This record gives sequence, C-alpha cells and structure tokens, in this order.
Amino acid sequence: MQAVHESREFSIEDRAWRATLLMVAGLTLLRLIALFTTPLELYPDEAQYWLWSRELAFGYFSKPPMIAWLIWLTTHIGGDAEPWVRLSAPLLHGVTALVVHRIARRLYGGWTGLVAAAIYSLMPGVVLSSGLVATDAPLLFFLSLTIWAYVDLAEAVAPRRYFVAAGMGLALGLAFLSKYAAIYALGSIVIHFVISKPARERWCLAAAVLFLTAFVLTLAPNFAWNASHQFATVKHTASNANWGARTLFNFRELIEFVGSQFGVFGPVPFAVLLGGAIWLGVKKRLASPDLLLLCFCAPPLLIVAGEAFVSRANANWAGAAFVSGSVLAAGWLLRWNARRWLIGGLAFQALFAVFFMVCMINPKAADATGLSNGFKRVRGWDQTVRAIVERTREEQALRGGVSAVAMDDRFVYNAAAYYGRDYFGQPGAPPLRMWVHEAHPQNQAETEAPLDADHGRRALIVSLEGGYRPEIEQDFKATSALQIARVRLDKKRSRRIDLFIAEGFAPLPRDPITGLPPEPRRKPQ
Repeated sequence: MQAVHESREFSIEDRAWRATLLMVAGLTLLRLIALFTTPLELYPDEAQYWLWSRELAFGYFSKPPMIAWLIWLTTHIGGDAEPWVRLSAPLLHGVTALVVHRIARRLYGGWTGLVAAAIYSLMPGVVLSSGLVATDAPLLFFLSLTIWAYVDLAEAVAPRRYFVAAGMGLALGLAFLSKYAAIYALGSIVIHFVISKPARERWCLAAAVLFLTAFVLTLAPNFAWNASHQFATVKHTASNANWGARTLFNFRELIEFVGSQFGVFGPVPFAVLLGGAIWLGVKKRLASPDLLLLCFCAPPLLIVAGEAFVSRANANWAGAAFVSGSVLAAGWLLRWNARRWLIGGLAFQALFAVFFMVCMINPKAADATGLSNGFKRVRGWDQTVRAIVERTREEQALRGGVSAVAMDDRFVYNAAAYYGRDYFGQPGAPPLRMWVHEAHPQNQAETEAPLDADHGRRALIVSLEGGYRPEIEQDFKATSALQIARVRLDKKRSRRIDLFIAEGFAPLPRDPITGLPPEPRRKPQ
C-alpha cells in the first residue's frame, strides 16, 4: 500500500512538472515570435549594453559585466540585429520559471510548483523584462539557482552537501555579476540563519567555507576591475539612491512605490504576499518554508520601500523579491484554497501578457489605446541616426570633413553607436564623442569617449531637443550651420535633434561645487 501511495505521489508530481514544461515552453515560444517580429527598436540602454559587448571586460561604468557577456554570446550566434541582442531575456526567464517550480515543489508540492511558475511567468514585471535585454533576467535566473540550492542544502548530506554549498556560492556570485541587487540574497541567508534553528542546522563549517570561497572567487574579478576603476560601478549604483537630493519622510514616494508593486508583481499575488505576511506574522502561524521565503522576499521590498520614503525608488528595484515571492504567493493561495482568486489573478496577468505581445508585434495597438508614450523610447532611433549620418556624410564630402561627431546625451550616443555601426564603425568615418556637461563623467560614454581639444577642432554637434545647445556653444570659439531635424514617433510626439558645426573646443571651467558650467549669457535681441 505504501508503494502504491508513493507511486501516486510521484505521478502527481510528474504531471505537474510536465504541465509546467508545456506552459513555459509555449509562453517562451510566443515571446520569441514577438521578439523576432517586433518593429520596436533598441532602447538606448540596450544599445549601450550592446556597445559594451564589443569589448568584454569584468565590469562597466554602471553595471556588472554579465549583461554584456550574454549579448556577446547571442550576437556571435545570430548577428547584431535587435532580436539577437535581446534573445537571452526570454530564454533566461523561461528557465527561471522552471527553477521556480522546483523550489516550490520541494517546499510545498508539485501543483504549487506549477502555480508558482505561472505566477512568475505572467508577472507583469517579467512580461516586460522578457521583451528587452536588461540586468533583471540574469539576476533572477541566478537568484533562483541560489534559492534552489539553499533549499536543497537542508536535506543534502556529505559529500553532496559540499557540492551544493559550493554551487550556491557560485550562483550567488554570478547573480552579483548580473546586478548588485543580489546583495539582498546574501542578507537573506544571514537573517534566516539568525532567526531560524532549522536554518542553522543546514550549515556545517565545511559547507560554509565552500560557499564563501566559491562566492568570493566568482566575484573577485569584478571587485578587481572596480578597484582599478575607482569603484565606478559601485559609486554609480550608490548615486542612484540620490539620498541627499530629496526631502526626508516622503510619504508620496512611499505610497507610489507600494502601489507600483501591485503593477509589477500582479495585483492578486502581491495582495496575497502583503496580506499573508502581515496576518500570519501577527498570528505566528508561519510555517518553516514560509519563513525561509519571507527572508528572501521581505528584505528587498522593505529596504527599497524605505529608500522610497527617504528619497526615491523605481518599481523594479525590488525585483530580487520576484522569485521567492512567486513561490510564497502560490503556496498561500493553494493552502487557503483561494482558487477563484488564483484563477482571476492569473487570467488578469495573462491578458496583460497577451496585450503586451500584441503591442510588440503591432505598436499601433498601443497608439490606439493611448499608451504610445510607454513605447516612445524604443521608436525612431534608426531614423534619428540616419539624419546624423546624412549630415556627417555631407560635411565629409563638401565642407572639409569633421574631427568628430559629438553628442550631449548618452541616449543619442548609444543609438548612434548601434544604428550607425555600418557607417561610424568603418575606416575614415569620424569618431563618436560625448560633450561632458559636468566637471566629472556621469556615464560610460563620457568616461571613455569625452570630447577633447583634438576632436573638437571642427566637430558636428548633435544636441537632443537642443537642451544644452547654449552651454555647448560657449565651450567653442565659433558655431555655425544649425540644422533642426525632427523624427515622428507617433501621431502626437516627435524627437528633435539640433545639428551644427562647432570649431575650436575650449571648455569653460566647471563650478567647483556644483560641477556645472556657467550659465550661458543671453544673446541680445
């Protein structure tokens, strides 16, 4: 009888796993179809990551190196077209959903694994992240492996325990190489160790040493890169918090951040996560798996909420909670037998996923529903760069050439590097440079390609919306031949670039306190 019972359990587990495989495979296939048919162009940050992938390194100005490594891999397989730049995102999210199933299966059972994988796959934040290449997809993939290994560590015995511990250190190190938000997971392990006796029992000295050794060795090359570059990535990450620029105790920012989590996580799953954590915590009815998962999802949510309260926070900054939060929400929904809420929540998220894919394939759907503003940064860059290339060719052929093409905005620089690669990447073409607005570089383009006196002898300046044109003009001895080009983005919006020749680059000193150039003098009317 016991053998029959165990056979039935395995049958149920296997059916749930097969259903998960079919769901994830089907959804990933649909995402790949949308990815390879969308007319939407690269977001300028995606173009920046592509530019990084041309020269592999262990770190970059604003991000760890994993995103560049992934783009290098996919573009070496299929070329530099947009779908191949983005290919890793839907694939990684698909594999992450499978790992989410395995975590939930180990903690709650097979059907919880299916539900958790569905919640994760249809989470609005994941839906959006699957359509573009960014640091969140590799972060969540390696975090899911870290949590899976941590769950497995409780039952692993020597010598397998040592391999699991080392693998967990490797996975967490790779998560750090994807995005520094992986630090939440390290803190989660420490918190769980402190507050849970079963958590302490899963560790032994050898396992802890192997975990830390693998983690440190994986992270070491990036640490060495940062040390040799004045910790540029770490400083940039810290500056994003912008703590000194806002008034403390900003209730509006806090409310907006919490509200945004219903959007990026999904209304029903996040309500279950929030309500369940409060109710079960107060009643002291948290099961051991609940406590483990809360230790992984609560810190990013609470810390980023605190950051929103004292400064500001973007909705995706707490994305490190997605994996554990999906498993926990699934476990509680099934434990409470809340099938209607579960089906309703997943149906709503599925509708959003379908709508997003429709907008990817046919952006006019977004225009028709008044959502075109959300897609403006992935439209019109190819045409914008064509206007820059045409003016450059004209200057090169008819007016003695230019010493450089200089931008005042990193978005335009990154777009020109990607969409102008067939021109600017050829011998004889003028180099791309960045006019540096402040006393010190604020991004990688300003760090690696700042405009200097040699390249500023006779430069073609490209000013986005003409915003910094007066400041640029006062950094040169003479300017001429202004051309204003406009690129239509949709029925209501357009992008403006000012193109003009600037000669004799001699930048004015920046203010020692603010780092800004002096206010331009007003021209007489």
